[in-house]
Amino acid sequence: MNVSLRQLRVFVAVAESSSFSRAADALALTQPAVSRNVTDLEQAMGLQLLHRTTREVELTEAGRLLLGSVSRVLEDLDACLQEVQGLATQRKGRVKVASSPTLSAHLLPQCIARGKQQMPDVNIQLLDRIQSDVLLSVRSGEVDFGVVIDPSEKQDLDAQTIVAEPFCLVCLSSHRLARKKEVHWSDLAGESLVLLDHASGSRRLIDAALQAHGAVASVVQDVGHTATIYSMVQQGLGLSVVPRLAIPVGWGKQAATSSKSAGSAVLLSRRLVPKVQRSIMLVKRQQRELSPVAHLVWDLIAAEALNLLDE
Repeated sequence: MNVSLRQLRVFVAVAESSSFSRAADALALTQPAVSRNVTDLEQAMGLQLLHRTTREVELTEAGRLLLGSVSRVLEDLDACLQEVQGLATQRKGRVKVASSPTLSAHLLPQCIARGKQQMPDVNIQLLDRIQSDVLLSVRSGEVDFGVVIDPSEKQDLDAQTIVAEPFCLVCLSSHRLARKKEVHWSDLAGESLVLLDHASGSRRLIDAALQAHGAVASVVQDVGHTATIYSMVQQGLGLSVVPRLAIPVGWGKQAATSSKSAGSAVLLSRRLVPKVQRSIMLVKRQQRELSPVAHLVWDLIAAEALNLLDE
C-alpha cells in the first residue's frame, strides 16, 4: 500500500474542517491539490473515505475509523519531531569520549571541569585507554569521539588537529643538562632514558627524533604513565622526554617535589631543540555526524587545549 504522509495530513484537514476549500486554505494548497491527495489516498486504500456533496463533506464509516487512528499517530509524530528538533538547541545529555593516558591525565580533567561550569546538564564520560584501544572504540561507535596523538592510520576517520605541542626534557636539577636553558636532541646521546612505552602515540615520534639527531641512548625503562616516569627520574634512573602538556606548572625553573635519594636535587624541564611536536587530534568515524551536544564538547576540548598550552 503506497500511502504518503502528505495524503494523510490532507485527509485529516478535510475531515476536521468538513470542507475541501477550508482545508486548502489551512494547508496553503490549491483546492484541486487537496482533492487529488484525498482521491489518491482512497484509491491506495481501496475504500471511500468521504461522501462529497455540493454543500458539505461527510466521513464514511471507514473515514471515521481512519481519522481517529491517524489523528493520534500524527500528533505523536509531530511531538516526536519537535523533540528531536529541540536537540539542536538543548545543552543536556551524555557524551562519551575516549582518550589516551597522557591526555586523560593532563588535558581531559580540565575539560570535564570546564564542561561542568559551562554545561552543567552535560555528562562527559571519559574512557581512559591506550591509543590503539581509543581508535577501536571510535571505529566501533562505542564513544562519540576520541582524543589522540596523530595516528599513522586514519583514512577511515574524520580528524581535527586542535593543538601541536613540543617535547621537553625532564631531568634532575643536579644533572649536567639542567644547566642549559635548552637542550639539543643530540645531547641525549649516551644517556639512560625512561620513556613512555610503544602503546603511547608519542613514542614513535620520540624514537624518530632521537634517530634523526644521532642521539644513540639507552632506554632503560618503558612505562605507561608519566607519573611513573617522574618517580624513576627522581630516583636517578635516567632522563626522560615527555610532551609539554605532561609537565606540571612551575617546572620550567623549579620542581614541585624534591627527591630524598637525590639530596636537594629536584625535577626540572628543559626545551628540546630543534623543536619536535606531536599533534593532538579529535577523531570520529567518517560519515557519522556528532549530536549537537557532542559537538559542544568537541569544541570545548579544542579550546581548552589551546588555553593549557598558553599557560
